[in-house]
Amino acid sequence: MKIFSAVRPTGGIHIGNYLGAINQWISLQENNDCYFAIADLHAITTPYDQNTLKDKIFELAVTYLSLGIDPQKCAFFIQSKVREHTELAWLIGTIVPVGELQRMTQFKDKATQHKEYVNAGLLNYPILMAADILLYKSGGVPVGKDQKQHVEFARNAAEKFNKQFGECFPIPEPLIEEKQANIMSLKDPSKKMSKSGDQKGCINIFEEDDSIRKKIMSAETDTGSEIKYDLENKKGISNLLSIYSAFSKIEIPLIEKKYEGKKYAEFKSDLADLLISKLSEFKEKRYSYYKNPDLVYNMLEKGAEKARIEAKKTIEEVKQKMGL
Repeated sequence: MKIFSAVRPTGGIHIGNYLGAINQWISLQENNDCYFAIADLHAITTPYDQNTLKDKIFELAVTYLSLGIDPQKCAFFIQSKVREHTELAWLIGTIVPVGELQRMTQFKDKATQHKEYVNAGLLNYPILMAADILLYKSGGVPVGKDQKQHVEFARNAAEKFNKQFGECFPIPEPLIEEKQANIMSLKDPSKKMSKSGDQKGCINIFEEDDSIRKKIMSAETDTGSEIKYDLENKKGISNLLSIYSAFSKIEIPLIEKKYEGKKYAEFKSDLADLLISKLSEFKEKRYSYYKNPDLVYNMLEKGAEKARIEAKKTIEEVKQKMGL
């Protein structure tokens, strides 16, 4: 199956991001024809610093490569390096009703959040995202539940195009990993872990060992002492069990049995050791990539070359069907 997904270059990645979207990419690249992009064109629809954007793009590329994205198994590239993304967005934009764009949840949220920065690009964001997906005739799009609306928009655009101009695009399906671990804040386990929230509740992928240990040892639990998964009554320890299970690949019931009768402090210490060990592998890879930026840019360019081959085929077909 052809797969497309993209991520905006907006800063650091935390362990929740890794266990969610990135882990899914890594799994999908093994047996699918995957196109993974750094969505720099999407990034400029909200306030950003043009002086640091290139650095953030490079940082994100290094992060994904360090975590396991393999350019030999997928096309990993910068979105703006494949001009057909914007070309297809314009063509799709001629058949999409404005009212449908105005109803998109993300436009409403971002327009409220950045009132001084409500631009046409923000309104047309879903059109570009649909073009991203349809350009490679993707059958699947790995997304979180909050992004499902954008895939629905792409499905509608594909169906509308096919009906008006003849069969061209497969109808993409959202790939939502139902068993994906929901990693919550270490300080407020009722909220998702967030890099923009309380930093004490978030562990970044490349965080220093001492800081990881300090955050885990001070993580919110409860007044009890039983190491048991109980989302209703023991949110804090349940969150730590989810993290332990995700990084150790051990099922939660087996972890509960291992720590039966033991104290929270011992469990937390072991979890800190586990995270420090697992994340150190990523840090070593990251360091090697930072020492060789030419290698990173070469990988991204080769990914763009592979993407362009497919993108050009699609654009030629679309233009022909539209009478251009």
